[in-house]
Amino acid sequence: MVDIILNRLNSRSNGHYIFFWKLFPHLPKKKTENSSMAKGPGLYSDIAKKARDLLYKDYQSDQKFTLTTYSPTGVAITTSGTRKGELFLADVTTQLKRRNVTTDVKVDTDSNLTTTITIDEPAPGLKAIFSFRLPDQRSGKVEVQYQHDYAGISSSLGLTANPVVNFSGVLGTNVLALGADLSFDTKSGDFTKLNAGVNLTHADLIASVTLNDKGDALNASYYQLVNPLTNTAVGAEVSHRFSTNENTFTLGTQHALDRFTTLKARANNFGKVNALIQHEWRPKSFFTISGEVDTKAIEKSAKIGLALALKP
Repeated sequence: MVDIILNRLNSRSNGHYIFFWKLFPHLPKKKTENSSMAKGPGLYSDIAKKARDLLYKDYQSDQKFTLTTYSPTGVAITTSGTRKGELFLADVTTQLKRRNVTTDVKVDTDSNLTTTITIDEPAPGLKAIFSFRLPDQRSGKVEVQYQHDYAGISSSLGLTANPVVNFSGVLGTNVLALGADLSFDTKSGDFTKLNAGVNLTHADLIASVTLNDKGDALNASYYQLVNPLTNTAVGAEVSHRFSTNENTFTLGTQHALDRFTTLKARANNFGKVNALIQHEWRPKSFFTISGEVDTKAIEKSAKIGLALALKP
């Protein structure tokens, strides 16, 4: 009975839904953001992003802890630690925002100091990013992004004598977008990256095809939001590698049990089955348990991953 009422409310105004949600607080909040309503085609990295997030985001087999705190002056300090078997990796990131300038400084257990300065919209649709890592003096890079109603462009240049130049561009609309991603090494005179892709969005359905690894890998992905009220979605990805004639098929889904708890699962043709449950126990703080089982080697123990992210 509740499902029938929800389906009817889904086609009505947000005000009706908010009133109904107050009567049934266990239901997930209705999502108002629609991918097809986004302005412009986005950047090349946005092609197939919905399917990638559904199939791969938040899955892990390690133990990870993240804590974010804020100072009275607005400085955000994020401490992160990840245990991979017997190896423990940690880093501390300090973020400072002043108007449209964001500065991130990260120090990790390998004594690397990474600094990223982002200038958001010095001109309409423009973003500039400058980054470098010490002690690697050749890691400096400057990147410029520009998004328009009918184009999305990103270009980066390494700050060395013989830099690697990257350019990616997308042309189209929020319905149909065509793009390419290129990297050229000026020292060797070779293209290190040659990718191309197309993205088609219709209502809550997104289909993408990309050609990667200099034409060696062909990927096709599909994402569909089945029920916005429960955030139920399905997705699939098919990948073919021409050099080895190998095919990989991955199928995944997600469903919100309530406003705070989400279930996800995926499986591929190699017999790997993954599942996770993520609970938002307070705003912006998540506890995630994920697991992986190899059905073709059932004698092996399952891999279990834990992640805890805390924000005030």
